[in-house]
Amino acid sequence: MERLKDKVAVITGGNSGMGLATAQRFVAEGAYVFITGRSQSELDAAVKQIGGNNISGVQGDVSNMADLDRLYAVVGEQKDRIDILFVNAGVGQFAPLGTITEAHFDKIFSVNVKGLLFTAKSTSLVS
Repeated sequence: MERLKDKVAVITGGNSGMGLATAQRFVAEGAYVFITGRSQSELDAAVKQIGGNNISGVQGDVSNMADLDRLYAVVGEQKDRIDILFVNAGVGQFAPLGTITEAHFDKIFSVNVKGLLFTAKSTSLVS
């Protein structure tokens, strides 16, 4: 089946878990997929696992604006549009209330809130 034929997808956190499974399905359905992840080695392994010509990995951290700019520059240069955006990257670090530090809070909110917002907002950089 090729329900996503000729569609271009971006999946943040696409190097593992639900993001990787979604990337595999989208490629199988005919989409060209860009996945992101913070670890280049994990990203390379995910691209290899998915296989084929319809997958690219772009290393980056969604909480880093320069990384988001680079992601969308790559997408813009290679495909010039995004049809599907799956903002999947996220972190979870649980701690007892009395032990949570400002650094702990900042890390979680930087990825899970700031990263989500600016990933969606930055799609305007493509085209």
